[in-house]
Amino acid sequence: MSDQQQRQAGTAWHALSAEHVLGRQGVASTTGLSGDEVQARRSDVGPNALAEEPPLPAWKRLAAQFQDLVIWILIVAAIISGLLEEWVETAAILAIVIVNGIIGYVQEARAERALASLQKLSAPLAKVLRGGQLVGVPAADLVPGDIIELEAGDNVPADARLLEAFSLRVQEAALTGESVPTEKEAEAVLAEAAPLGDRRTMVYSGTVVAAGHSTAVIVATGMQTELGHIAGMLSRWHPEVTPLQRRLSELGRILIVFCLAIVAIIFGLESWRGEQDFFELLLFSASLAVAAVPEGLPAVVTLVLAIGLQRMVARNALVRKLPSVETLGSVTVICSDKTGTLTRNEMTVREIETAEGRVHVSGSGYAPHGEFTRSHGDATAVPVDAKADPDLGHLLTIAAWCNNAKVSPCGEGDAWEVVGDPTEGALISVAMKAGIDPGSRGKVAYEIPFDSERKTMSVVVLGDGGPVMYTKGAPEVLLEKCVAERRQGVVVPLDEQRRAVIREINARMAANALRVLAFASREPATEAEGEYAERDLVFVGLVGMIDPPRDEVRAAMATCRTAGIRPVMITGDHPATARAIARELQMIDGSQAEADETVVTGEFLDKLSDEALAARVESIAVYARVSAEHKLRVVNAWRSRGDVVAMTGDGVNDAPAVKAADIGIAMGITGTDVTKESSDMVLTDDNFASIITAVEEGRGIYDNIQKFIHYLLSCNAGEVLLMFVAAAAGWPPPLLAIQILWINLVTDGLPALALGMETTEPDIMQRQPRPPREPVITLERGLMILSHGMLIAGVCVAAYWLAYRGNPDHAGAGPFHHLLRGGVFPALLYHRLPQ
Repeated sequence: MSDQQQRQAGTAWHALSAEHVLGRQGVASTTGLSGDEVQARRSDVGPNALAEEPPLPAWKRLAAQFQDLVIWILIVAAIISGLLEEWVETAAILAIVIVNGIIGYVQEARAERALASLQKLSAPLAKVLRGGQLVGVPAADLVPGDIIELEAGDNVPADARLLEAFSLRVQEAALTGESVPTEKEAEAVLAEAAPLGDRRTMVYSGTVVAAGHSTAVIVATGMQTELGHIAGMLSRWHPEVTPLQRRLSELGRILIVFCLAIVAIIFGLESWRGEQDFFELLLFSASLAVAAVPEGLPAVVTLVLAIGLQRMVARNALVRKLPSVETLGSVTVICSDKTGTLTRNEMTVREIETAEGRVHVSGSGYAPHGEFTRSHGDATAVPVDAKADPDLGHLLTIAAWCNNAKVSPCGEGDAWEVVGDPTEGALISVAMKAGIDPGSRGKVAYEIPFDSERKTMSVVVLGDGGPVMYTKGAPEVLLEKCVAERRQGVVVPLDEQRRAVIREINARMAANALRVLAFASREPATEAEGEYAERDLVFVGLVGMIDPPRDEVRAAMATCRTAGIRPVMITGDHPATARAIARELQMIDGSQAEADETVVTGEFLDKLSDEALAARVESIAVYARVSAEHKLRVVNAWRSRGDVVAMTGDGVNDAPAVKAADIGIAMGITGTDVTKESSDMVLTDDNFASIITAVEEGRGIYDNIQKFIHYLLSCNAGEVLLMFVAAAAGWPPPLLAIQILWINLVTDGLPALALGMETTEPDIMQRQPRPPREPVITLERGLMILSHGMLIAGVCVAAYWLAYRGNPDHAGAGPFHHLLRGGVFPALLYHRLPQ
């Protein structure tokens, strides 16, 4: 690492003053870097770009399809068949292996583009001060020490410490999980341990300026940025085998032992009889071992997984990797990001408080559909005509006027989107619910824009009685500017007792994780020297909003609990907000004390070792104010306990944990490209409930895999026992190798595929998750397979004896082979036997 890179890494830039940062970077705020200094620093730290690993060659991705032990058993079987000069059998087995590999390759043909997707988040151009001149340069040419200017709509090109900030708000949801833009302050004093979401003096690469403008000095570029740190975590991850791959490998080892045992027994038995020479005996024993291998198993497994994948697509779950189809059915823990996954990532007004009391607002997201109700004590909620109510209607009018956002329908269904600030979008939406049309607003005569120091915004409009000032802002600030209150349309004095009550209401709403704004007005508004002042206002009320849980998530959470799946929330948002959402979803108990024990922050996680976290992870339901690295640690802690973990997310900060989980799940609509490319599955409707339907489908697929493996192995056991009895009795072989292959592939393969396509059992989501280490064939099921094989072998031995009766000319003739070739018979028999 170079000297400059060392200065970038490990420094708490957010905790240093702007002057100190300029001194550390060796740059003057008035001139910026010179051309020579830029060249020297670029040669030291490299371009402002993320390092990319070369993509995996296509031949390696294809070769990966042939790594399963069962596939290697088939390859060995083909080699043995070739040595026996059974060329038809050899060609058939190799065809199975090749087709199986091609199906898997085609399904997984997308190249890993996670780091390339991260690269797309980099800003293409930046405004930078070089040699005293403001110039536009490619973002890749920026170096630490460059002074940049940012304004609304700009992508932040690198990590930078603010020098000046004017009403600056930055949308950091993709990086921190914050639902609303974060207010930034150049002069804020922060602790070194401040979490990423609280670093108000910094702006980070990959985020977007929502409002205001600023100047900042770059302190980290390329892989040294927070975005680069996430890219580094992605590149360090290496894929692991899925539960199904592990179980099939275990089954392969069992088959190897079984085949070797058959070879040994038959070889010993025939050697004792002494009727064949050594080489013929060896080849005969080996061919019998080939007969024991269910050649159709890999192809049926691949086809069933591919069919399951198509079923999941129809249920809004796009699975990118075939084995992940079954992995979903093994999930024991679902770790979910909050913003955009459990919630809509759309601010929604929930409560309005006026002098007449509290009003509840229904609906969620920006869609302007909902009702207003008021309840007093335990009384039934009474609908309210919000537009006609003198106080509530006036408040919503202020919300519509004091606003620069727009909401409009988008796409199909009832989806709406906001253009502008999400908080203002929520206010427009609630005004439209009351029947107030924002489009009917007249012209604003004067505006006092929001300022991070004043924490208020005002507009002056021309009413019938003259100019009227409408104001919104932080409750604690706006209340001090008010001298009266509006009550039933009448202005009354605002005394200290009433002020105390309003403060208590504000504190209660904030404690419930609502983002609270106050609203006031003055009529008529007066100006002095051509300007209007925010003073002598009339207090109208408070509005509380939140990014609410998705409507369908509540039912999905209940299904999780019934199915024995543990849901866990991991978010970069504030603990109070995370706790409120978790309570609504019943992820934690309603008592405050218990909630405190089950909700922890990233700062707390920093104090725990990986071992200590693994020991406590089961008792923690919510993780708040966490970074990408914290999310990764939580996922790894659950996996270290032997759990099968699914991780859902949509932001860049979710990508490392999504990739490290046993099953990574990304949001298809709101998800970033990097998260989608890091995932195993993408939800095309961004619906958490679709995860539960996918888990149900995954469990059904594994049930079906067990059924057809049971069926195939029962049939193969019957064949082997038949051949064994014939050898022991000195009879000619009842079946030729090519006949056995035909039975294994065709007459057994098609009924096995039918078993694999059975519908899901009705009670499958009432069962507990199967143990992650449980083999695909348990001891109980293995004994049942053996008993079914003995029954099939008994019927076939009797049929063969009736056809043979000591006459070699009758062997292999008559109805016996029709019985054996009719693999549907054992399939029907299997359905009649207890499982």
